Amino acid sequence: MAFVSFIDYPKYGYKNWRSYFSKIFWRLKAKVNEETLNTIVGLLESRPYQLYPDAARVVIEAKEKGFKTAIVTTIAYFQFKKAIQPIRNYFDFVMTGYEAGCDKTNPKMYRKVLEILDARPEEAVMIGDDVPIDIILPKKLGINAILLNREGKDLECPQADAVINNLNRAVETIIRKFGEN
Repeated sequence: MAFVSFIDYPKYGYKNWRSYFSKIFWRLKAKVNEETLNTIVGLLESRPYQLYPDAARVVIEAKEKGFKTAIVTTIAYFQFKKAIQPIRNYFDFVMTGYEAGCDKTNPKMYRKVLEILDARPEEAVMIGDDVPIDIILPKKLGINAILLNREGKDLECPQADAVINNLNRAVETIIRKFGEN
């Protein structure tokens, strides 16, 4: 599944769970019948991706404050498309592995977002919960990075410009640390 997410999805851009899992089974050299595939797809479709409760309000607030906003993810767009539909217009761009042609561990994805948003690295802020991918990699590119630590884990991340435990503090932190644009 990881191989299909990080390697195949950026190349082929699967549009649904059926094509995604067909590729996974093909990679595993596993033959599954149509009933099994339908059951798996049905289970996945019955558990749709959901945004955290604070996400919509924060995205709207950031946009109202004049910030450019983007989603940067390796997750296939079809997996979260319905979840972001109510706030889709508040994003300037959605960058998945398919649009970037690579997964999020590749600096190319971040550079492409900066180019699309017409922003310099020092003007951008990445908010994420994965230290190596969302904090360390963007920092190496000169991008500000805020660690989202929802679980309150004892994380060591001196590279992070800030650590927050919920998105409600994100815009406030960005304005305080980096100034309004």
